[in-house]
Amino acid sequence: MTAPTSTSAVVTAGAALFAEELTRQGVATVDVDWRPPVSGTEDALATVMLDPRRVTANQEALARMVLARAQLTDVRPAAEVLDLQPGQFLHAGPPIEWERASGPLRGALIGATVFEGLADDPEAAERLLARGSLSWEPCHSRGAVGPMAGVVSPSMWMLELYDDVHDRYSWCSLNEGLGKVLRYGAYSAEVIDRLRWMTDVLGPALQAATRARGPIDVLAIIAQMIQMGDEGHNRNRAGTLMLLKEWLPDLIAADLRRADLAEVVRFVSGNDHFFLNVAMPACKLITRAASGIPGSTVVTTMARNGTDFGIQVSGTGEEWYVGPAQLADGLYLGGFGPDDANPDIGDSAIAETAGIGGFAMATAPAIVRFVGGTVPDALRTTARMYDLCVGENPSWAIPVLEFRGTPTGIDVTSVLRTGQLPQINTGMAGRVAGTGQVGAGLVTPPMECFTAAGHGLAAAVPSPHLPGVVRT
Repeated sequence: MTAPTSTSAVVTAGAALFAEELTRQGVATVDVDWRPPVSGTEDALATVMLDPRRVTANQEALARMVLARAQLTDVRPAAEVLDLQPGQFLHAGPPIEWERASGPLRGALIGATVFEGLADDPEAAERLLARGSLSWEPCHSRGAVGPMAGVVSPSMWMLELYDDVHDRYSWCSLNEGLGKVLRYGAYSAEVIDRLRWMTDVLGPALQAATRARGPIDVLAIIAQMIQMGDEGHNRNRAGTLMLLKEWLPDLIAADLRRADLAEVVRFVSGNDHFFLNVAMPACKLITRAASGIPGSTVVTTMARNGTDFGIQVSGTGEEWYVGPAQLADGLYLGGFGPDDANPDIGDSAIAETAGIGGFAMATAPAIVRFVGGTVPDALRTTARMYDLCVGENPSWAIPVLEFRGTPTGIDVTSVLRTGQLPQINTGMAGRVAGTGQVGAGLVTPPMECFTAAGHGLAAAVPSPHLPGVVRT
């Protein structure tokens, strides 16, 4: 073997010990950050990676996501926009039956049943739900999204957003605030009273202001808030105030009682998370634009129902790939601790799916005080997410990263090749129905979702011997 010259270097991959020993001896090394793919996915991963459609399909998916628009065009009741009938509900995450439903999802369904007047008390509501007298399905099945338990009932008012590039709508309910609220599974009298005020006063007021103001460019607000310290999932302070600024002149001009006007402004301005329920359907429009592209490995949905975590992928359409929802690691409110928390829940991970939230933590270092970790952790998280995505969204520029666009378009093959999982910022609901919020933190999907998606994508790759025939 010829001795290395002064300009030679040894390329190392895998175990770090080898590279460390060479470096100690003064040998120049180039360390390749390589690791084996997730066990059990090797054949499926090879099939998907060799699919000649993949690169072009993913480029198209990214282009569609970047081109999508989201304008707030109206505020309307769910019965009107989603065709929900009495006794029908929507919920966050993939489909689930009552027997497997988590505490916060059960609590939210109980509260919604009482709110709709279908039962006189929580006990009667639970009996109706348990015996199958009522029905529920995922928000995503109707193009909507819901935070935490995500329960939507016919009387609730919905924010309506429109993508005029791809001619699609998406919807989300109005944000109730923090603490004991329906979306965290609480259903006490104060929760029901607040929902009734939102139906009687808040919804109609915001409808009047939105219709008078005209369409509001939500993606432009997100672009600004990212440069103002919000990441769009657990921190929405700047976004909420910018949205209120758009509404305020027309709220003042609307035919509202002075007391109602003051209460509406006080409610929105005092709830830093109000904009989350606007950002979520905006992100749904972005990811939905990338759905249904044959050969694409881009994730279009990440959602949790408190029991299961589910993802959907562009190349396989509406198919759900599920695994067990994980417990978040973070900070707890009051006297709550890990034993009080339910596994991850909510459709709000649509934020990360579109490229903000946990993917934009570098722009919001203050978020670590709410979800845990350090400022360097936030910077490293965003840097790591670039490795999992097919590209960036130049419209959402991160100042501390020299205005680099947020990482966008989670690639199933990148997750399986690296073993790294997407980072999500999240709130934590109490595991017992009726508890409400117990904290906030960081969580990742279970790898099982991506393993199943890899096999699903491989099965959809046409056979090289029989063009147009997929593998079975």
